Amino acid sequence: MKYDVIIIGSGLGGLECAHILSKAGMSVLLLERGTQAGGCLQSYRRNGLSFDTGFHYVGGLDEGQSLHSAFRHLGLLRLPWQRMDAHFDRVTIGNRTFAFAQGYEEFVDTLAAEFPRERGALGRYAEMLKQSGEQQLDALNPQAGELLHSHRLFETGAYPYLTETFQDSLLINVLSGTSLKMELRKESLPLFTFAHGNGSFIESSWRLKGDGSLIVRSLVDDIRMHGGEIVCNAEVRELVEKDGKLVRAVCADGESYEGDVFISNVHPAVTCSWVKQSERMKKVYRNRMARLENTFGMFTVSLRIKPRMLRYFNWNQYVYKRPDVWTFYLGDGAVSGVLVSCRLPEDGSEYTQQVDLLTPMMWSKCGAWSDTKVGRRGDEYKAMKRRVADECVMLAEQFIPGLWNMVTGCYVSTPLTYRDYTLTPEGSAYGLRKDFNHPMTTLLSPRTPIPNLFLTGQNLMLHGLHGVTMTTLFTCAEILGKERIWDIVKN
Repeated sequence: MKYDVIIIGSGLGGLECAHILSKAGMSVLLLERGTQAGGCLQSYRRNGLSFDTGFHYVGGLDEGQSLHSAFRHLGLLRLPWQRMDAHFDRVTIGNRTFAFAQGYEEFVDTLAAEFPRERGALGRYAEMLKQSGEQQLDALNPQAGELLHSHRLFETGAYPYLTETFQDSLLINVLSGTSLKMELRKESLPLFTFAHGNGSFIESSWRLKGDGSLIVRSLVDDIRMHGGEIVCNAEVRELVEKDGKLVRAVCADGESYEGDVFISNVHPAVTCSWVKQSERMKKVYRNRMARLENTFGMFTVSLRIKPRMLRYFNWNQYVYKRPDVWTFYLGDGAVSGVLVSCRLPEDGSEYTQQVDLLTPMMWSKCGAWSDTKVGRRGDEYKAMKRRVADECVMLAEQFIPGLWNMVTGCYVSTPLTYRDYTLTPEGSAYGLRKDFNHPMTTLLSPRTPIPNLFLTGQNLMLHGLHGVTMTTLFTCAEILGKERIWDIVKN
């Protein structure tokens, strides 16, 4: 059988592309190398509890907000979402705590109460966040042209913008303090990435009553209902080109699948390696993809909490020892910045059973074990994990005193874990590093030199649940046309 579209990789971008295209009436095949679909939305079970691997909250789901229409089309609004507290993110720096409020006016008022001299600058900042979200959607308008790639926010550095806009260095740290969901890097992070990573959550913030696999199962069920096929344990080894176009995907087990259009939700450098011979994909393009740098990975500590020991808190808590939010992860000392996230109780209880702790981890800190596989990394690696986990918990205890005494299970993952399970080079948490100094080379289009091969996922323009969904729409617009996608976004 020949398919209209073959999609490789069943992370969120691949699943959403498969959903949109199969719903549009195309015959779709989704190939996944692992045993289950989901990428970083997968969950795993330990002693009767499920734990997330990369999903904690999402923004912009209210009607009229940036993600509402897309999620409605994808059938994801039917999932059990719960709005987070009005102060959905709280940032502790040293001995002071600051709150991020839902709603742009409330956001400004809350922080202006702490920094009254910065009220005007906070208002301008909030307006910039709001406009950046609107421009993401407007770029899908058939009348808009290629706005996304020419917008000034791509060419502006986030850190220079903050230092030019605000006088108070502590406020700059506070505004950046919820940004463990991206790679804060002074010399490269575009303002567009920073704005996207913060704006949608200020619109409205939501947790899921359950793990990220609810999203996966919902998309998978719909894809199959629309006639799409999903094949797991199908590791693509080659994409075969004929007369300047791809014609089939060949898997490790010898199976071959023919298609008219191919979409890769896998890292661009890996995708290029599958195209063994090509008239279209020249060496210069392959080398460019191979040279692009990856963002850092994450060290994650998932804690199982004793019954009735810790009351559920309906916000995310960020804890930093010092006002060095942009650089704390670069040193060799103990962990000094951590995100504390709480799983929403599924049984209606006021007590939680799970807490996740996340902190950045550079590849260099686990590169010594880069040639090893899961479960076979040795005692030194285990000791490193225990030490860093201890440091994360000790820092989190500034917010939850006595946390260690509440724990009955501790499960740790590093960038190596993510690399082995998701085929992400260096275990990158947020895909390829975007650089405002080189926007045209680090912000990738869904198009490739091969006319029927497209890219999707966090390596292109945006990352995270919100960002990948936006990127998915751009990929699908290349196949269905902007008019069809604009209807999804605006209706």
